[in-house]
Amino acid sequence: MADNSKEDFLRLIKRVGAFLTVKISNLWRHLDSRSVGAIAGLAFAVLFTWRLLRTPRGQQRRQPKRPGPPASTSNSGNIASSDDVSNPAEDSKTQDVIDEFFQPVKLTLSEIVRQRLSEGRKVTCRLLGVILEESSPEELQKQVTVRSSVLEVLLEITKFCDVYLMEQVLDDESEKKVILALEESGIFTSGGLVKDKVLFCSTENGRSSFVRQLEPDWHIDSNPEIVHQLSRFIRYQLHISPVKNERAASNVFTATSLEQFFGCV
Repeated sequence: MADNSKEDFLRLIKRVGAFLTVKISNLWRHLDSRSVGAIAGLAFAVLFTWRLLRTPRGQQRRQPKRPGPPASTSNSGNIASSDDVSNPAEDSKTQDVIDEFFQPVKLTLSEIVRQRLSEGRKVTCRLLGVILEESSPEELQKQVTVRSSVLEVLLEITKFCDVYLMEQVLDDESEKKVILALEESGIFTSGGLVKDKVLFCSTENGRSSFVRQLEPDWHIDSNPEIVHQLSRFIRYQLHISPVKNERAASNVFTATSLEQFFGCV
């Protein structure tokens, strides 16, 4: 019995070790005190539950065995000790509890955003190709369409980040259309974004100047040239591109969309 209990404990320790190794390797890049606490709490919960599920067999009093007639030589090899037989129902129950605890922890969108942004507090983001369906200033003269799939992520970012949206436009009418489209999407009422933090310029270099002046923790852009220019000055950047290219620098990340970067698609 003692041997079986020891083997169960060793198997549990191995599982905990393997789980912690995988979790730490996956979270090492963005590891914080909350992640460490979650892992430690999970390990403690598993060990505590395992202890509770163990049947206190050692506390049961055994009845003294009465000497019986000696077993015949032919039958002695077929008699198995009850101590060597494990309880399948108990083993299965313990395994089910362990497997349940080792299921991947599902993070909320808020936790994912905080983790992916490395707790950054100021974010600048261009509109074309990221927040809007349109991809050029010329298109903004005709219509402005906010991508519905990006709203949930953008609103979550505005809850704990100081967000500035910016874009190059060709005329004042385009500015009005952009503001109206953003207003109708509900981003000014549901999130922490205000109209004064939607900035417009007449050139691409003007957007680059905005970013450098604001000194954000993150800048999100779809123009590879702007991303390259800012890589020396901005802590982190996210390059939105339909084609996932090689990283321009160690502090530049690439995704096909903002929502894809945060795992929402």
